[in-house]
Amino acid sequence: MMIESSAGASRWVLGLAVAGALLAAGCASTEPDASSVIGGGTGVTASDPTRFTKSGFLSDYGRLKTVDWAEGIQCWRDPNLDAKKYHKILIARITVDLKPGQQGGIDPTDLKTLTDYFHQSLVKAIKPQMQVVDKPGPGVIVMRIALTNLVPTKVAESVAGTAIPYAFVAEAGSGVATGRPAGSTPYLGETGMEMQFRDGVSNKVLAECRDTEIGRKYAADLDAGAVGAAQTWASGYLNSFQSWSYAKNAFDKWSALTAKRLAALRGGTPKP
Repeated sequence: MMIESSAGASRWVLGLAVAGALLAAGCASTEPDASSVIGGGTGVTASDPTRFTKSGFLSDYGRLKTVDWAEGIQCWRDPNLDAKKYHKILIARITVDLKPGQQGGIDPTDLKTLTDYFHQSLVKAIKPQMQVVDKPGPGVIVMRIALTNLVPTKVAESVAGTAIPYAFVAEAGSGVATGRPAGSTPYLGETGMEMQFRDGVSNKVLAECRDTEIGRKYAADLDAGAVGAAQTWASGYLNSFQSWSYAKNAFDKWSALTAKRLAALRGGTPKP
């Protein structure tokens, strides 16, 4: 009885968040879409510098620095880079370079699904800014990516934690207490990547980045207003019950940031 009532309490809290989003959305729209409200949150993952990888995929990790435009991500770019001369981009096949022993615990089908999803997310985000091509050449940036850390969410532990009386109160603060991003818990997924940009003719390295994103079951976005905060909270909570949802959240975040940065460096305004 205790387990049932506590799980119900957690669902009640989630219901309040969703209801709050719907109520706030109703102020701006006469027909709010519940599914879009739940799924539209941002900030469901957070960058964790303590988990950045050094796989050997990039040319020089020592020159990577945290940049103010990328929400905690580390990057470097050639100071002489003239991004305006590049008007096409080749997104190379995404590779997987995981920690020893890690890849054996992941279904190969899941790996393909994840790399395909990431590639499609990048194409969708970048295509409005630049032409996406399949061959290198003049005016082409070659984008190379390696997934260097993939940890699925332990769904059973997420369910168990939710069933414990008032567990969500302790879990919500466990991230900071354990050195993880706020709102995360030890059983949530992690996704690491290293990204490189090269000239399509000379193969010269133009820029490099790396990041590791951690899922946030109790994510907050206090600057997004009532609807945005509820979207983020609900999305983070619901995604904690699916193995790879946080990975896809991270892919979408990286895709959006990449597209925005390319547009900025080329002197344009990001197109939706």
